[in-house]
Amino acid sequence: MSIIKEKIRKPFRYRDENLVFWLIGINILVFAAGELLGIRQTLVLRLSMIPVLVMNGQVWTFVTYMFMHGGLAHLLFNMFGLFIFGTQVERQMGSREFILFYLVTGALAGVLSFLIYLNAGTPFVALMGASGALYAVMLAYAVFFPDSIIYVWGILPLRAPTMVFGFVALGLFMQLTGTGGNVAHLTHLAGFAFGWIYFVARFRISPWRRLTGRG
Repeated sequence: MSIIKEKIRKPFRYRDENLVFWLIGINILVFAAGELLGIRQTLVLRLSMIPVLVMNGQVWTFVTYMFMHGGLAHLLFNMFGLFIFGTQVERQMGSREFILFYLVTGALAGVLSFLIYLNAGTPFVALMGASGALYAVMLAYAVFFPDSIIYVWGILPLRAPTMVFGFVALGLFMQLTGTGGNVAHLTHLAGFAFGWIYFVARFRISPWRRLTGRG
């Protein structure tokens, strides 16, 4: 058991390779290809996480759904968040740790969404967008920089932990009340939850203590 824990917590050699910009570039490229080449519907079917297609073998979509977006506003919002928070988190973690964190939390959020959609009887819904992984990145930012001030919508100053808890509370409210349209709030919350677990399992860091100023 101790050997397994050591392997899970073995750190990568630190390197700063600006992988956030590669992630942003891939997302933009996928969106542009869909719009300019007229293959958007094909990309939706091949890259989005659609439960019925996953059951037919498209398991890669647990990762690729993060690179498919529903529209320009969806893309720009997620990429702006990834740029603002992801660059700082990558610099703090190191590029290899960051890309592992990003892909693992996003993929697990996709897996949980898959199970929820099947249980809810909605196997034809298409899940897309980087928001699940982005919520994990925002959590990481708040854990690493709890005293940082974020201007939400450019006008409302909030400490990073307050911002994160606020987004989580808003997501829970919208999920429970059924408001918020087609936004996958459960996927967002799952990304946050798996990011939390990652910090505990991989770094032995308690996000709660960091976010509340107790450690």
